[in-house]
Amino acid sequence: MSVIDDLFALNGRVALVTGGSSGIGRAMASTLASAGAAVVHAALESEENALQEAVAEVERTGGKAAYVTCDVSNMDALAGTVKQASSFFGSPDILVNAAGVNIRESWDKVSEATWNKTIAINLTAPFFLARLLIPAMQENGWGKIINIASLQSMRAFPNSAPYGASKGGVMQLTRAMAEAWSGNMSGITCNAIGPGFFKTGLTGPLYKDENVINALARQTIIGRNGEMDDLRGLTIFLASRASDYITGQTIFLDGGWSAK
Repeated sequence: MSVIDDLFALNGRVALVTGGSSGIGRAMASTLASAGAAVVHAALESEENALQEAVAEVERTGGKAAYVTCDVSNMDALAGTVKQASSFFGSPDILVNAAGVNIRESWDKVSEATWNKTIAINLTAPFFLARLLIPAMQENGWGKIINIASLQSMRAFPNSAPYGASKGGVMQLTRAMAEAWSGNMSGITCNAIGPGFFKTGLTGPLYKDENVINALARQTIIGRNGEMDDLRGLTIFLASRASDYITGQTIFLDGGWSAK
């Protein structure tokens, strides 16, 4: 076995990716499959066609994939989701919490329902879903949890108070998960990726205005916004043995935006 395979190959691993029907979640799921993991995509029932397409995309390249439909904000259904996800390839030992929502409203228009939905999907679900998977990870002596943070984990953007609060929470939750689960040589790590601006369903409205999106690119050091291929290296790194001594960290994949 080469050093590269030893560090980065995911053969025999099983990944559960929420938000796996589109955007960052789908790109990360495809990447994990390309490195050898069997991948279970999870998303809302309304996304079933996209889930089927995502699975077919993986299978066309010789990978293993399946899907489950779920609403991660429904805490009562999470145990059933984990049970169903585990029925395909075994219990997931990689979890990517990529499901997310950003309901853009000015501070005076934010309702209690909007606030609660955003927190439930972006912050509450990652903890409770991970907690359901932890016993099997502990038994196997290996596990990788990857949360999705945001530039708004560190700074404020207009019309995004609930989203910013949830993503600030994700950054701290990642530390708390590491503190709870990475000790005693457990083999479990918990880290987060903080993406810059990538073209996804959440950022779609911004990409409709070329002036806005070009201005965002100028805010980076590299000089462009993110492309889905930019996710591949960090995804494999955090899901593989190569990152076994890294936990509790949020790594910003943002072209240097957060460094300016």
